[in-house]
Amino acid sequence: MKVFVTGATGYIGNHLAHTLASMGNEVHAIIRSDKAKELLQHPNIMLFKGDILEKESLLLAIAGCSQVYHTAAKVGVWAKDPSLFYKVNVEGTKNVLDAALQNGVEKFVFTSTCGVIGSSLYEPMNEQDPLNTSFALEYDLSKKIAEEMVFQYGGKGMNTIIVCPSKVYGPGNISHSLTANAVINMFLKKRVAFIPWPGTYKVCFAFIDDIVKGHILAMEKGKTGNKYILGGINISYRQFFDSIRAISHCRGRIIQLSKATIRRWAVLELMSYKITGIQPHFTFKSSAYIFNNFIFSSEKATTELGYKITPLDEGLKKTIRFLKG
Repeated sequence: MKVFVTGATGYIGNHLAHTLASMGNEVHAIIRSDKAKELLQHPNIMLFKGDILEKESLLLAIAGCSQVYHTAAKVGVWAKDPSLFYKVNVEGTKNVLDAALQNGVEKFVFTSTCGVIGSSLYEPMNEQDPLNTSFALEYDLSKKIAEEMVFQYGGKGMNTIIVCPSKVYGPGNISHSLTANAVINMFLKKRVAFIPWPGTYKVCFAFIDDIVKGHILAMEKGKTGNKYILGGINISYRQFFDSIRAISHCRGRIIQLSKATIRRWAVLELMSYKITGIQPHFTFKSSAYIFNNFIFSSEKATTELGYKITPLDEGLKKTIRFLKG
């Protein structure tokens, strides 16, 4: 089967492309530079020069494909030009949807984020729960707009499904300093982890292999017009790093920072950016974001798709082994 994967050089997309290729599928992927070829070395992966913002390149890459996984996105808590989140995540998604519609693609899986569902108070959030607060990040807002558009194309006759991964960890890319892998790596190597005070705020950590399998299950069994949370283990920051410490025998420090301290840090980050040009790790606006619970239920995906969650200790062992090299 011919399958088109956008974002195949990204964390989730790269794992997904290689998994699909190893299953015997012919995977079509677009790359923006020759250097990206190094990330997609597999005889079943065909590379096309292009970008999701370039419609013609999409039409060439998607030709003959019966399935599309759209994982490409502008990710992060900050951008020099915030409109990039809309341009890539909304306009880019429309381009992929148009190309899929024009080529008669049978099924389309869109990778969103649990950020569109939002923070939770006490109980894990599910796909039907209303948003508790307004969007703090341009990334989450752009993904929500893209979700609505994906469902609109479902009304045009396309078989569209949305998956929402929670915070992903596991062997693979460390793209920026606030990914789960990056903070785990810093804890292992620099012996320190900064978490919001108190350390009891909870987050849903999902293992990368589960997320990739969840995408494939959504393609196989997902119902048109439905959204599925691909989550993992709901656990506090403190318990998460205590688990890493126990598994790795790392004696790293867990430092709890107040909201006021992180906000001051965010101001310093912005000042530093103006002087050095180094991108801020987080902003004043996003600093409040982490002082919430982000816990989710994967019951719908488990029941309807057969989605399975890797135990935390098992996932962390594989991740730590990978990060230690």
